Amino acid sequence: MKRCSRLVTSVAAAALVAASACEVVKSENPLSPSIAGPIPGVEITPPRPLEPPTGRTFKPKEQPVTLTFENASTSGVRPLYYRLELAADAGFTSMLFTNPSLTPGGDGRTSLTLTDTLPTDRTYYWRVRAEDGANTGPFAAVTHFVVLAPVIIQPPGPLEPIGNGAVTTTTAVLRVANASRTGPAGPITYRFEVARDAGFTQLVAAANVGEQAGQTSWSTAVAYSTSYFWRVKASDPDESSPWSALVAFSTTAAPPAPTPGGSCGSTQPQGILECRRSQYGAHMSSGEVVAFLRGSASDINKAGTAGGPWGLLVKTGGLQCDGYSCDILCMGNGSSQVQRDVLLDSDGAQVPVWGAPMTGSQIAVRPCEAQ
Repeated sequence: MKRCSRLVTSVAAAALVAASACEVVKSENPLSPSIAGPIPGVEITPPRPLEPPTGRTFKPKEQPVTLTFENASTSGVRPLYYRLELAADAGFTSMLFTNPSLTPGGDGRTSLTLTDTLPTDRTYYWRVRAEDGANTGPFAAVTHFVVLAPVIIQPPGPLEPIGNGAVTTTTAVLRVANASRTGPAGPITYRFEVARDAGFTQLVAAANVGEQAGQTSWSTAVAYSTSYFWRVKASDPDESSPWSALVAFSTTAAPPAPTPGGSCGSTQPQGILECRRSQYGAHMSSGEVVAFLRGSASDINKAGTAGGPWGLLVKTGGLQCDGYSCDILCMGNGSSQVQRDVLLDSDGAQVPVWGAPMTGSQIAVRPCEAQ
């Protein structure tokens, strides 16, 4: 009976030793999920944020944002996963999003695309660290990005001509109050359009004009005794305003044509050019163009309102009118010469206009015959 007790005791002791041995083996397995606390000697590096770089700005339409970082490395054998945090402050006291178990991506980097659209006009902070279930690496450096406020551009306000007002020359100056805008808008450009009908199926002129101070204007050639409609909208590189209110204007009848070669009473260059142009038919011959240019230059010189003396630009090659440019008046010679376009081709019509002065690299300097 005592021998049996000793045997049982020995068997029980052996079983206890065996059980203890199993527990030791289990707890020393680095891949065991039951390990409690860090494994000595294991080091995990911090991930490295890649995209977006710190300080980058996003337009609202560029959401959702994707966060990308370079994977961490470990001296241990356990696989890594990542904890990624997004907050509204650099101290991460106002946490907005957390993914505690992000699986590593391939090619040495991991990406996460946020599922929600973030509120605009705010700065966001994110950080990430690697873990293996027993050991935890340090957080990477905190990175921030900004989601900009949306850009909203209001339509420009037409100033003139409005209310079916009358334009008395063949040059209409369209002017608008600059568009108001909110958000970080880029450079503003105005799209002017002029048409013969309210539906703009008969477009006669259009241009894109950079914003000017306070008000923006654009000039275009028009015909006498004609009704027109115009509109304008403002745009930056990404956003556009609605079209402005539709505006109508009309031009007066052409003034009575003076006798060809006779003088013109106007003292302003534009008025002189229009008067001289009205002395000829719908399409001037080369000789008539030269006569128009001579008479216009002479009258402008007599008026003395635009410098001078103005004259005809000699031209020996290319398109010319009896040895002169067909559409330019000039002033001076050499590098200081100034040239202006005075005839525009608009739908086949030769429309007089006192164009902006051109100098330097804008022109080809040639002899100028003052009148």
